[in-house]
Amino acid sequence: MALDQYTPEEPISSIATALAPAALGIVRVSGKGCIELVSKVFSRPRALLETPGNTVVYGWIVDNDKKIDEVMCAVYRAPKSYTGEDMVEIMCHGGPSVVTAIQNLMLKSGFRQANRGEYTFRAYINGKTDLTKAEAVREIIDSHTDDSRSHAAGRLAGSLYKEIDSIKKLLVDTLAAIEVEIEYPEDEETIADTFNRQDLEDAVKRLETLEASWQGEKLYQDGARVVLAGRTNAGKSSLFNAILKEERAIVSDVEGTTRDWLESWAGINGIPVRLFDTAGLRATDDVVEAQGVELSKNLVKDADVVLYLIDSVAGKNDEDEEFIKNCPVPLIEVWNKCDAASQNPVAPDALCVSAKNGIGLPALFNQIEAILKNGISTERTQAGLGSARQKAAVSEALESARHALLTSEDNYTLDAVVQDLEDALDFLGEVTGAITPDDVLGSIFANFCVGK
Repeated sequence: MALDQYTPEEPISSIATALAPAALGIVRVSGKGCIELVSKVFSRPRALLETPGNTVVYGWIVDNDKKIDEVMCAVYRAPKSYTGEDMVEIMCHGGPSVVTAIQNLMLKSGFRQANRGEYTFRAYINGKTDLTKAEAVREIIDSHTDDSRSHAAGRLAGSLYKEIDSIKKLLVDTLAAIEVEIEYPEDEETIADTFNRQDLEDAVKRLETLEASWQGEKLYQDGARVVLAGRTNAGKSSLFNAILKEERAIVSDVEGTTRDWLESWAGINGIPVRLFDTAGLRATDDVVEAQGVELSKNLVKDADVVLYLIDSVAGKNDEDEEFIKNCPVPLIEVWNKCDAASQNPVAPDALCVSAKNGIGLPALFNQIEAILKNGISTERTQAGLGSARQKAAVSEALESARHALLTSEDNYTLDAVVQDLEDALDFLGEVTGAITPDDVLGSIFANFCVGK
């Protein structure tokens, strides 16, 4: 979003629902005079103009004498709206042609097409939300599992803002105590024992917890890459379908059925994963299948976890052993078709499953989760960081707060500690948006959809 070209309160309009056949469609408008502009193309202009905020008015959208659609207009009056401005949401029938016709009429009637994220940006500059909540809106829209949505919903409800605000209070209280000492000093040379360090130490601990939360939150936002690999007919496509709980991949006894890779989002113990079904690994003279095998090997290199499938009936061969030994990423050896009679020995650390009957899948999911969460703190705190931007700012605040502690221990002057604390407060202000450069704002809201 180009902030240098942005005009506050300018009436804007956009389609807020998907352009696809549906029961309802919504055209959203906001800005100064937006209710008056809509009334000019509404069959009951006086009713719309006189209705109080947070009410719905029935009527028709009309273009001169031509009726476009029968609608319900939800009217919001400033400051009690999402953007903090006057707003109208026109709820019409959800046919793409109907929604587009109403949007085109709005643009012809004096509205400007809204930019990406402009409604949420207006909510931010009008004090209706802070940056942590604004970024959580996009997180919820992009979430792939209930757990990732739940984490984002916590930030939207204000959990992160409240934690940042609480930490800022600890720093402000420390800063106030030091400034009193500066104004009324007992010892002007050093700061030994001149203020209570407990609040500052507590702030550092809470900032450390907050910083550590990003690695886990990132997993729930971005997801992980899980690749199914193995020889032909090991059951990769069957397991792919079983994890997705739908028939996405073609399953056949004919070797080489899967020649290209398939990809889909899935949820494994609440973690969003991009699941890849790949061509069977084998030597082949078929040019197309050989390309598929090469693609499979490339996907493995970029995976977070590889599920290497072995047919329990056919057993393991030297090719399997070589792949497992040389795999560059974490690998789970999965013996499929375990419900079939087999005399082949299974490796002690391998998992036995039946993609056909769902046997062993919970244990497999638990092992995938353990690998993906390896090195990540499993302690679930109420507040967690929601973006790399937030993590960078918190890390800077933590460094400044730690330096303030070191400065006090090394017996520097009070002014040095004050500077560190002020720096920490500035960085925390960047997290919530109290202090944020325009280029950062433009980057944040440019990632939103048009209707938000």
